[in-house]
Amino acid sequence: MLSVFATNAQLTMPANGGSVKATIGETIGITDVKISYGRPGLRGRDGKVWGSVVHEGFMADASFGKPRNIPWRAGANENTIIEFSTDVMVEGKPLKAGKYGLHIAYGADNSIVIFSNSTEGWGSYFYDANEDALRVNVKPVSEQYTTERLTYSFRNQTDSSAEIALTWDKLSIPFTVSTQLQKLQLASIEREMNGQKTFNPNAYFEAAGYYLDNNIMLDKALEYARQGSRIVPTFFGINLQRRVLLQLNRKREADSLMAASVIRFSMAEMNSYGRTLLREKEMKKAREIFELNYKKNPDNFVTLVGMMRGCSAVGDYKKALSFCDKAKAKAPDDNSRKAIERMTAMLKENKDINS
Repeated sequence: MLSVFATNAQLTMPANGGSVKATIGETIGITDVKISYGRPGLRGRDGKVWGSVVHEGFMADASFGKPRNIPWRAGANENTIIEFSTDVMVEGKPLKAGKYGLHIAYGADNSIVIFSNSTEGWGSYFYDANEDALRVNVKPVSEQYTTERLTYSFRNQTDSSAEIALTWDKLSIPFTVSTQLQKLQLASIEREMNGQKTFNPNAYFEAAGYYLDNNIMLDKALEYARQGSRIVPTFFGINLQRRVLLQLNRKREADSLMAASVIRFSMAEMNSYGRTLLREKEMKKAREIFELNYKKNPDNFVTLVGMMRGCSAVGDYKKALSFCDKAKAKAPDDNSRKAIERMTAMLKENKDINS
C-alpha cells in the first residue's frame, strides 16, 4: 500500500537544478522540426561552461552500473529531443523522419552532434553508441554576447534549410538541417490529391500553380487546372489553364480558350484579364478586352480607366484622354481622383500610363 502511495505522490514541481523546460519548433519548407529541452542557467559560471560544466568529448561514467563513455546531454535533465516530420539532411547526411535523443560531444575545434534512436533516458547517462542514428561533425562558433540560459534557435533560413544553433555563454554549436523540398512537396500534393481535398477546386488550382511556377509536370498542371474549373468555372482557373498552355507553347489553344470564356467573365474579372495582358505586353489584345468590358459596362469607373489604359497601351493618347474626365467624375474616393489626374498629365505629354 505504501508503495502505491509513493508512486502516486509526485507533485508538479519546477525542473531540477534551476533549469527550465522549453520547446521550440519551426517549419522548414513543409517539414516540421521540434526541439524539447532543459535550459540550464549560467548562475555566475560565465566563461567556465565549455570544457568544464560541459565536459570535452566522451566522459567515462558508471553512474548506473554499466561503464559507458558518454557525450553531453545537449541541455539539462531528461534527454533533449529533436523531431522531424519528414526525412531530412543534417550537414548533408540523410536522417529519417522521427524522434531522436540529441547529444553533443563537445570539442573546441570540432564537436560531434549525435542523433540517438533512444529518447527515454535521463540526460546522457544511459547513452549507447549502438543506438546512434547519425553523427555529424561541426565547428563551434564564438558569440559576441553572453546567453544566460541555454537556447536553441533557428537561423539563416531558406525555403528548404535552416541552421539550428545551441547557444550558451558565449558559444554556439550550429548544425544545418535541409530538406529536398520539391520532392517532399510533390509527394505531399499527390498524396493529398487522392483524398477529400479533391472536392475543393482550390486544391486543384494550388497544385497546378505549383507545377507551373516550378515549370514541372505541365501536363499534370493543365489536367488539375481543368478539373478545378469543372467544379467552379472561375476566371482564375481559366486563366491558369491559359498560362499553362502558353508555357507548353500551345498559344493557339490558349487564345481559343479565352475567346470562348471571356464573355462569361464579370466586369472585375475582365478588367483583371486586361491588366494581365498588359503585363504580358499583349497591348492590342488588352485594348480589345478593355473595350469589350466598357461596352458591357459603360460609364463605370473601372471600365473607364480600362479604356484609358487600353488606348494608352496602343499609343492612342488622344482617345485615352477622352475618357479621363468621365473617369474622374466616377472616382469613388480622393485617392482615385488624384490617380486619374496623374494619368491625365502623363497622357497630355504622350506618355504611356501603363509603363
